[in-house]
Amino acid sequence: MLWRRDLREDPRHFSSFLIKPGLGILGRKWAFLILAEIGLRRVDSFNRLLRSNPTLTPRVLSRRLRELREASIITRTEDRQARPTPVSWILTEQGRDLLPVIIRLLAYGARWSPDTSLKGRLPRILSDR
Repeated sequence: MLWRRDLREDPRHFSSFLIKPGLGILGRKWAFLILAEIGLRRVDSFNRLLRSNPTLTPRVLSRRLRELREASIITRTEDRQARPTPVSWILTEQGRDLLPVIIRLLAYGARWSPDTSLKGRLPRILSDR
């Protein structure tokens, strides 16, 4: 039986190989908020993502979208029929697996920081669209 001390000293400790990979990109500033916008609010274009997060800069958004795409969490789609060709972002299966985590973080914020998270507005019910 492993004791707590053994787990900390063991390089195969669960946090090393289960939590760490997820925190790589997801621990970056704006990553979770971008995923929440794409996955929950269906904000899927670059400009709409910028408008929904006024303090997010185009440079940082571009970088996060690239990182999330490289991590196979989102994918880029293009409508080749339209001109100019609109680009949109959608969650991959891997990204959709993160939705329960995002929803729980939103619920946590609503419960423990209602003054800052809701800013006087009533919470809305989240549902699948």
